[in-house]
Amino acid sequence: MSKSLPSRSENYSEWYNELVKRADLAENSAVRGCMIIKPYGYSIWEKMQRALDDMFKETGHTNAYFPLFIPKSFLSKEASHVEGFAKECAVVTHYRLKNDPNGGGVIVDPDAKLEEELIVRPTSETVIWSTYKNWIQSYRDLPLLINQWANVVRWEMRTRLFLRTAEFLWQEGHTAHATKQEAIDETEQMLEVYADFAENFMAMPVVKGIKTANERFAGADETYCIEALMQDGKALQAGTSHFLGQNFAKAFDVKFLSKENQLDYVWGTSWGVSTRLMGALIMAHSDDQGLVLPPKLAPIQVVIVPIYKGEEQLNAIKEKVNPLVKSLRKQGVSVKFDVSENQSPGFKFAEYELKGVPIRLAIGNRDMENGTIELARRDTREKTSMAFEGIEQVVVDTLADIQEKIYAKALAFRTENTHVVNTWDEFNAKLDAGGFVSAHWDGTSETEDKIKDLTKATIRCIPLDAKEETGQCILTGNPSNKRVLFARAY
Repeated sequence: MSKSLPSRSENYSEWYNELVKRADLAENSAVRGCMIIKPYGYSIWEKMQRALDDMFKETGHTNAYFPLFIPKSFLSKEASHVEGFAKECAVVTHYRLKNDPNGGGVIVDPDAKLEEELIVRPTSETVIWSTYKNWIQSYRDLPLLINQWANVVRWEMRTRLFLRTAEFLWQEGHTAHATKQEAIDETEQMLEVYADFAENFMAMPVVKGIKTANERFAGADETYCIEALMQDGKALQAGTSHFLGQNFAKAFDVKFLSKENQLDYVWGTSWGVSTRLMGALIMAHSDDQGLVLPPKLAPIQVVIVPIYKGEEQLNAIKEKVNPLVKSLRKQGVSVKFDVSENQSPGFKFAEYELKGVPIRLAIGNRDMENGTIELARRDTREKTSMAFEGIEQVVVDTLADIQEKIYAKALAFRTENTHVVNTWDEFNAKLDAGGFVSAHWDGTSETEDKIKDLTKATIRCIPLDAKEETGQCILTGNPSNKRVLFARAY
């Protein structure tokens, strides 16, 4: 606790890595590229999960669970899908170990080779659509609106806690529909759900858009996304929603009998967010003192720290504060009254600041005499002495204000760091400064690839609210009718 965090301005990457560890969110595991999510980090993920799950169920979805292992032949059925994931797949080839006769511990039993290798789930389209073939026969079985909470494995070589790990947690929705328009409507609806969650729970403004063909999900006809801007000026893809067309239905022969008594392939979608949102939450709001958490996702929204000498003063404070704790909890506020004796108040202040607790209340003997209590906000670090009487409502109102202010600050940062450019020189200068760069592009994959090679920037999305306007591609000078959003990204 005595050692301060690295500065964001001096070394953003080191600041992030240290904050994740020191705030007890996660740590590296004994398995290379994998992470252990610690209780405090997992409790934030649980709050995310609970909010999203409620939103999914409000839109008619139900949860199910599908196998972790996928037969290799399944991945071969949708050509672009297997091509997109082939390099990231972990493969199970044997099903048994045995003792090494030479005394070398356990070894793979060569006689236990699987007839067909199994892929450890990188995403579940194939295994789910093979199941849907048995579940869907007629229009009466549609729409089928399924979500699962699961873990997936993508064998990443360069990893970073929460942002990119070999195994991570996520949810993946997979839906089937009778018409193309219904599937498109579902894809767009789930994008709105993600944007709503990002902005109203994470307090993180996002740009809603469509991915280019180069950046599209493998096996999709169209990929919608939400893109957020981190404090170092890099973009982060925070969620995706895919219109799959009939690609997986055709690959797995999923047909239905329509109301007109005609047999046709169903239309599909898939959509997901992952523990990468934890990385986004950290990088969007936190400062050099530690985490800054939006109250809606903070495991502890209010901590109360007593300042006392001797048991008599502590007992008096407890008698005063315990009814306050009960009252706040009745109003749905998560409160911790920290009466532990093994750490000083100063240590506790620093710890809860590091962990991003939105409000800290401190009360000592003088406060007891004066009928006051000190309230400290984590977002602004302002401290105010106020009347103890009526503090419950002040706390509730302050939590709402913190949620709004954190979002407003992040939105102002994004606005200040979104640049509209018209020339190649401007483009490069603004990219180097960091942030989103709005520019014209001629619509070709070749130009997109060349810009990426030259600048390491990618087209994050074609914003859904992009206006039609006549322009010239910043690289080729060819005609363009719409601006797209570029950035260097995680």
